[in-house]
Amino acid sequence: MTAPAPSPRSPRSSGLLPRPPHATRSLTAVFSRVTNVLIGLCCAVFVIGPASGLNRIYGTGDALLKAQTAYFERWGVIPLELWSGSLRALITPLTALFVHGSWLHLLGNMLFLYVFGGMAEARMGRLPFAAFYLIIGYLALLGYAAAHASSGQTLVGASGSISGVLGAFLYLFPTARVTSVFPFLFFLPLRFPAWIVLLFWFFLQWQAAQHDSRGPGVAYLAHVVGFALGFLYAWARYRRDSVRATRQNDRATEGESQP
Repeated sequence: MTAPAPSPRSPRSSGLLPRPPHATRSLTAVFSRVTNVLIGLCCAVFVIGPASGLNRIYGTGDALLKAQTAYFERWGVIPLELWSGSLRALITPLTALFVHGSWLHLLGNMLFLYVFGGMAEARMGRLPFAAFYLIIGYLALLGYAAAHASSGQTLVGASGSISGVLGAFLYLFPTARVTSVFPFLFFLPLRFPAWIVLLFWFFLQWQAAQHDSRGPGVAYLAHVVGFALGFLYAWARYRRDSVRATRQNDRATEGESQP
């Protein structure tokens, strides 16, 4: 989904996370402080900033468009500047995670963070999850910038981080049930295991990334990089726990089966 174009240099969003499927939270409710704080920060930054159109300090009409352009260029990632060695530019892959280009961009990303973030945070722990979110998001935007090193287009949005959360969720909770709505199935709410929904989503991002351009729109490559890194991190960090749990279950089963 394309972010709004307030000027010829409108920001390239790191995306409204996907088109189909649109997930709603059917997973077990978990009180997740870090996830809620991240959602609150993203919403607060958006409402206060010029992209929301609610803060009259930025004016209206052409003045608002200029303010939006300057805002995105200040806090978003510009690949061409990122590799210049500027310290300020090296910080932008972090600041860009809290900047969104439109209401649709914000709400789409926050929906997915709300759906999948709580259980991932509960599994990882609050501080490790916060570090994971920021580091994966930074690397996802960095990966996109490396692939488009000569681009002067700004890149904003949290979906590099959120894609990482989805990748980790796929490894940690592959059989969790997710209610999804598919437009081509007449928007009927259907429940599927997470592995079906998330692999389908990843396939869509991968296909879209093959035709990615440098103009305004969704940075699908950042989604792909974030998802892959999130899955690999979860595999590397938690596979021993999975093997240990499997062995304990096998031993318990053997004990129960003895005469």
